[in-house]
Amino acid sequence: MDMHISDVLRAHNPAISFEFFPPKTAKSSEDLFTTISALMPLKPAYVSVTYGAGGSTRERTHDLVVKLRRETDLTIVSHLTCVGSGREEIQQILATYLENGIHNIMALRGDPPQGQTIMDVPKDGFPYASDLVQFITQRFPMMGMGVAGFPEGHPATPNRLAEMDNLKRKIDAGADYICTQLFFDNRDFYDFCERCEVVGIKVPIIAGIMPITSRKGMARMSELALGARFPAKLLRAMERADNDEAAERVGIHWATEQVRDLIDNKVKGIHFYTLNKSKATLKIYESLGVQSSEGLQ
Repeated sequence: MDMHISDVLRAHNPAISFEFFPPKTAKSSEDLFTTISALMPLKPAYVSVTYGAGGSTRERTHDLVVKLRRETDLTIVSHLTCVGSGREEIQQILATYLENGIHNIMALRGDPPQGQTIMDVPKDGFPYASDLVQFITQRFPMMGMGVAGFPEGHPATPNRLAEMDNLKRKIDAGADYICTQLFFDNRDFYDFCERCEVVGIKVPIIAGIMPITSRKGMARMSELALGARFPAKLLRAMERADNDEAAERVGIHWATEQVRDLIDNKVKGIHFYTLNKSKATLKIYESLGVQSSEGLQ
């Protein structure tokens, strides 16, 4: 059985974790488990698996989570989005996870289906992630829960005061920790942590790091993160890179310095968005001079 995420975070200081997404083909599934095998010696505190709303994407998430639970000794955090789902459906999903030994969830509202801009909330659904957190707290109190934080600001909430109130609502509903979206300037993260403190949020805050491995990847990140802020120094360094290999070195170096600074400032945890690849994460560890997450403590 998985450890409760609160116990995991207490046992690791900082807690280093990796995120994967469900593979779409047999080949990508094979590649993913090659990546996981390469990262296992780093001894992560836990790993998380992303989740899509409805249909085959949801099934792939479930299959990957169960496979990891059965074939590894990793603590698994499964993402769960509530957009477009009713309470009975969410109840069944959570019950299935419990039956398979999964006891930790990343509770998210999720994005509208591709091509839509308006959230479709069923009559018995969850308008916000805080509603999902409250439901899980009431129906599945044994489950550990994380929620998302946005150091650069939530893209759907321009009012920054309202944004922090919404985040506090998720914590008050029962969330155990916050994992942030990616960011490239640690000052944004530290300011976010201070703002959390101001509104009375006291749960652990995990820093989300995604190394840039190409210029195309950087452009894609900007789209996925709805306008991620790239500091001028990073942009200048990427401009000097005259090929993909050089751009990858720049991106990994930048992420390494972010991680080094976060650890020096006693961050509670670091969550690597791996994109199902191991090279960048392994290079960061190598540059920091450690062979496992235990060396980062």
